[in-house]
Amino acid sequence: MAASTESGDAPAFLFATCQIGAEAALKAELAREHPGFRFAYSRPGFLTFKLPADYAPAPSFQLRSVFARAWGYSLGKVDATSLDSAAASIAGRLAAGNFAGLHVWQRDMAAIGHRGFEPHVTPAALAAEEAIRRHADVASLVGPPARVAKSGELVLDCVLVEPHEWWIGQHWATGGDTGHPGGMREIAVPENMVSRAYVKMQEALAWSGLPIKAGQTCVEIGCSPGGASQALLERDVKVIGIDPAEVDATVLANSRFTHIRKRGADVRRKEFRGVHWLAADMNVAPEYTLDTVEAIVTHEEVNIGGLLITLKLLDWRLADEVPQYLQRVRRWGYHQVRARQLAHDRQEICVTGLRRKQRKS
Repeated sequence: MAASTESGDAPAFLFATCQIGAEAALKAELAREHPGFRFAYSRPGFLTFKLPADYAPAPSFQLRSVFARAWGYSLGKVDATSLDSAAASIAGRLAAGNFAGLHVWQRDMAAIGHRGFEPHVTPAALAAEEAIRRHADVASLVGPPARVAKSGELVLDCVLVEPHEWWIGQHWATGGDTGHPGGMREIAVPENMVSRAYVKMQEALAWSGLPIKAGQTCVEIGCSPGGASQALLERDVKVIGIDPAEVDATVLANSRFTHIRKRGADVRRKEFRGVHWLAADMNVAPEYTLDTVEAIVTHEEVNIGGLLITLKLLDWRLADEVPQYLQRVRRWGYHQVRARQLAHDRQEICVTGLRRKQRKS
């Protein structure tokens, strides 16, 4: 595989990890967004791409991808039949390069939700990092295991692709999820969590960086049973939850929560006056979700400044339509429209948008 960019040679391959099931969507996306990258190798949740011969890596480079959870420049694979010898080999890479961080993670071993599986830094990954650190000059690494890298830092990556096959690479952290091992944020879960939508919303808020302030009003379409609303309420905002289904008593008991038991399309537009933010997560096709949101945010009496929309890809072929979905949101007057398949998303993506300037009410 490729030599380290620290040696002065250009990298030959790029690696990317994704959720199991999204591999074809990721390959098609990179063929469209980076046509010079040629697919090379894959395992479930792990792919490599051959780079153009004249490719020059830059710390500021951003992979244009919705489905890549994490990525970097490949430095090849390591035989991990012996944990000790594999760790020693990777420690040697650390010593040879100007690395400020070490990220070790395991590719997804199952589809999200299968027997309760959720992406996380596994015990196997933590054990591998501990072994690497035993062989490395720990003083050369900043912080504890699984540390979040700061923007601008060069990170050595180690992906446990198979029990006895590890792949190593490197990337520059550029903020956001690039600073987290495997692009996976650690979400603290309260004992009274209403549903896993809580975790999805917390991750979406952290990734998007939407400037939601205490005292503002958010509307959530498709709120039942209330996990996402629970996460929003923790930010001291007012939440209007719209869903014909029931909402958990924990959420209903919050004085800042109002439940409208209707479908989003059936709610009168005056209910959206004074709303700053809109979230939507409905178990319907993307076009239906977008139709519902568009009818609200483009109404002359509504002035919603930012969006956080989950689009269900009921068929993986809908992944090809993502650019059109984003362009449609831009036509509503939103800029900084971004999309990502979050670590805790299933067969869906998260889309955010901000208005460049608030419309006059």
